[in-house]
Amino acid sequence: MDWIQFIIFFIGVFGLFIWNRAEARADARHMDGKLEAQRNIISAIHEEMRDFHNRLCDIERRKT
Repeated sequence: MDWIQFIIFFIGVFGLFIWNRAEARADARHMDGKLEAQRNIISAIHEEMRDFHNRLCDIERRKT
């Protein structure tokens, strides 16, 4: 009876370890996706700022 309890306990601990690792990887993938989306947004904002600056320079050249 003692070995059966030990084996069940071991399987339970091992199962929780595997489950915890799978959840951690899922969380990491989720955060990677969010960070990539943030990088895309920041890149788009930077591009828009550069374009806006070029438009302001064009206006300034036309006025002089």
